[in-house]
Order: sequence, then C-alpha cells, then structure tokens
Amino acid sequence: MSKPTSDNYKVTKTEDEWRAELGEERYQVLRQAGTERAWSGELLDESRAGVYTCAACNAELFKSGTKFESGCGWPSFYESVDPDAVKLIEDISLGMVRTEVRCATCGSHLGHVFPDGFGTPTGDRYCMNSLSLNFEEK
Repeated sequence: MSKPTSDNYKVTKTEDEWRAELGEERYQVLRQAGTERAWSGELLDESRAGVYTCAACNAELFKSGTKFESGCGWPSFYESVDPDAVKLIEDISLGMVRTEVRCATCGSHLGHVFPDGFGTPTGDRYCMNSLSLNFEEK
C-alpha cells in the first residue's frame, strides 16, 4: 500500500504538519496507511444519527444511516456520502488484492472496501479505521 501524497488533493500539507496536527496514532493510520487493532476503535459502537468525517481534513465521508454491524471489528458502512467523497485504489500489499479507501479531499488512508456486505443495499462493506474518522451528531 502506498502512502498518500499531496498530488491532486484539495487539502495538502507537509508530512511534518500532518504529524503535528494528527498525533502519532492518527498519523500512522491516516498518513502511513496503518490499521488500528480490531475491536479497539471508539466509533465501532457509535449509533447516534450524524455524519462521519475525515479525521485529517473534516470532509464528509459517511452518513450514520449507512453504518451497519458487520462483525469485523471496525466501523462498517455500505456506501459513502457521495461517490466522489472517497478515492478507491488497488492495494496489492500483504500478498492479496484489496481496494484501499482514501479521502478524496486530502488523500488520507481510511480503510478498505470489500464486496461482502451481504444484506446491504450495495453489497459493499467499507471497513474503516475509527482513528481515520470523526463523528458529528446531527
């Protein structure tokens, strides 16, 4: 998996600026394409109405109505707020082919999308790191 670059994103900062703003844990996930430990995220059990935004740039990414319990240990959604809100990139790391999800506004790593969201309207499961998201109650 490649690290996000500043190419073609509306919000750009140096890696030193990102690190200072995000703190070490969020920087590792958002800017170095890391993954938080399953079942550890603060937003896993969030069930209030609202919107999930990028923890790096505050762009709106997912509505609470698209969140579902997938049993995977990370917050899961069946679609983004808009197809242009996220950027999907082929990820061939770890000896497998997956689809990485990045914020289309700043390029930060959010998680991966899988075609195994059985019972959802789209059939997709956007498996997101809690550390990559903020939640705004509406």
